[in-house]
Amino acid sequence: MGDSNTRYADIIIDISHEALDRVFQYRVPLSLWKEVRPGSRVFVPFGRGNRETEGYVVAIRPEADYEESKIKEILRVNTEGVSVESELIKVASFLKEQYGSTMIQALRTVLPVKAKMKPKEEVFITLSADIEAAQKLLAEWEQKHYVARARFLFLLIEKGRITKEEAVKGCNFPLKEIRRLAEQGIVKLESRIKYRNPFPELTKRSTGWPLNEEQQAVADNFQKDYDNGKRGTYLLYGVTGSGKTEVYLALIEQVLAKKKQVIVLIPEISLTYQTVRRFYERFGERIAVINSRMSKGEKSDACERIRAGEADVIIGARSALFAPAERLGLIIIDEEHDGAYKSDTSPKYHARETAVYRAGLCGASVVLGSATPSVEAYARALSGEYKLWTLKKRAGNAMLPTTQIIDLREEFKKGNRSIFSGELHKKIEERLAKKEQIMLFLNRRGFAGFVSCRACGQVIKCPHCDVTLTYHRNGKLRCHYCGYEEPFIKQCPICKSPHVAAFGLGTEKVEAALHAEFPTARVLRMDMDTTRRKHAHEEMLAAFSKGEADILLGTQMIVKGHDYANVTLVGILAADLSLHEQDFRSGEKTFQLLCQAAGRAGRGDKRGDVIIQTYSPEHYSITTAAEHSYENFFKEEYTYRQLMGYPPCAHMLVILVQSGDESQSVIARLRIEKMIEQSQVGQEVPVQILAPGQASLSKLKDVYRQVLYLKHKDKETLLDLKRRLEPVLEKHPMFAGITIQFDFDPLSHY
Repeated sequence: MGDSNTRYADIIIDISHEALDRVFQYRVPLSLWKEVRPGSRVFVPFGRGNRETEGYVVAIRPEADYEESKIKEILRVNTEGVSVESELIKVASFLKEQYGSTMIQALRTVLPVKAKMKPKEEVFITLSADIEAAQKLLAEWEQKHYVARARFLFLLIEKGRITKEEAVKGCNFPLKEIRRLAEQGIVKLESRIKYRNPFPELTKRSTGWPLNEEQQAVADNFQKDYDNGKRGTYLLYGVTGSGKTEVYLALIEQVLAKKKQVIVLIPEISLTYQTVRRFYERFGERIAVINSRMSKGEKSDACERIRAGEADVIIGARSALFAPAERLGLIIIDEEHDGAYKSDTSPKYHARETAVYRAGLCGASVVLGSATPSVEAYARALSGEYKLWTLKKRAGNAMLPTTQIIDLREEFKKGNRSIFSGELHKKIEERLAKKEQIMLFLNRRGFAGFVSCRACGQVIKCPHCDVTLTYHRNGKLRCHYCGYEEPFIKQCPICKSPHVAAFGLGTEKVEAALHAEFPTARVLRMDMDTTRRKHAHEEMLAAFSKGEADILLGTQMIVKGHDYANVTLVGILAADLSLHEQDFRSGEKTFQLLCQAAGRAGRGDKRGDVIIQTYSPEHYSITTAAEHSYENFFKEEYTYRQLMGYPPCAHMLVILVQSGDESQSVIARLRIEKMIEQSQVGQEVPVQILAPGQASLSKLKDVYRQVLYLKHKDKETLLDLKRRLEPVLEKHPMFAGITIQFDFDPLSHY
């Protein structure tokens, strides 16, 4: 189409429009080639009357989408200051490139939708006349028995300023009368926007806790770098209970003193209340909270306050990363290893990588914090790409708990068929007698029935992939990475015992067992079913912390960041479930969950105990979690990733092909496979294609899913392959009616 001397820009005109699905094409004049980039603000002739309108460039292309003679030219670039929208459009462009999605999807993720909400306004009434004249008028009205007028004026003289509500409702004085007085110049009306405060009950505390030496050293180191203009990415690795939040608060204070804004990301919504309280106590009205449970109005309010610079500390889940902060100086990602930082809808971005990119655009630093860092982040810290800070001591004088591993195979041999091992049973009884609290954690991750032998603990694995086989109802065991199948035989391949079964244990089952074995204990069960209501989460945790229950039983939602001084026993009922998930990260997830759970014990003055029940007591994820040693875990795990060529030692690209017609989805996948194979001919190290075939969720809501896993050491090679595939997949009639999604270094299995 166009010759190499023309360039076209896709431009969005109304950035705040909710639909955001239209881009308009304009020609880029030669004189502006250097200046026009994604994110540039430009003026263009728009609509029939060609009136000059401002727009944002979202992409530059070598060719036009429709007839060139009809395409108008960009008039000029707006060079006044960089707007935060320009920065966010660049971030969207990064998401599209790195994670594969359309530009429109990426823009919708990144740009704050300005919901057309009428902001709530508060109207204040003040006197325009001087006090003496007002008092004279009051006397006159009282004489004439203007009761309502007199009541209103008396209150106004006394208070100096009242709200419209006080006048209309309190004095029973109609609004039109107030307006008439304003016209006569007796009173003045002023309106102010009233923002919704999602935390009306919190109060501000004036001072923070003093930092200990380790924490202070981190704060000083950051301050020194920041003052010297060094902006980097830091990994704050601190054992559970080492007071990472206090360090964050200190760093935020330093950055606020420089008149900059800070974004703090927290993984789970469940955490917000506890965490927000600590930030609110320190920074009061200067915080804004953004989370997915907020109404559109609350979200829009928060964004307006951030944009207006009234809120400097923005706290929220993954999407708060795109808050419209114009003076961003620091991004903190707490619990950076958490899976919730990876988006599950397209673009499937990871908040950690995206934060580092956004910080680079605006000269901000990034601090990642975790007691159990992700293998990726720790590997980068060791290579020097991130700077590593370590906190080895628990805050206060709290001690790390004593941990005991119980081998369930031995319990089975002893004839103990109960959910609780003998040791755990004894310890629960002791705690109940002492009126101390207990948390029981049921590891439900990867529940998709893996098959194991209860006598020797052997788990049936795929001979080709070193991941567990999953039990399917048709009586077959199947590997979700390569499709290998074998029949399910009720005999262990190792010890020949007949006690082979698909593993299953649910919270209700455990709750029933608790009532049977400890009839006097008060049990709170916390799982997806009991926390459906909006504030159920907070209410249950508050009840537990007030001591209204002895045992808190739950899935991974109970292990995150909660602080209960009276919890002295944590029991982990089945540590293995997540070990045998069909996922190369299963060892890492297990280690993290166990450390988080163990970290809940003994956070006050009393020493805590942790009991881990497992069928694989010798697995490194479990032994290293019991010794609270992340370093030892990392050594083992990194070696495994190198051997198998998994991230961070190599990269993976997933192509998910979806269609309402099963055969169409298979044909499309085969075509893509062919295209990739042809493109790899003659490459020194070709991209490896793993496990093409059905996704493990092979049909979802009547849509058939096929999946391709691609692996290569070099990230660029995979990104380049994705770039070459995209235009064909988007435009070629062969792929009509097929949706194709990309995912880079996936965190979960398809």
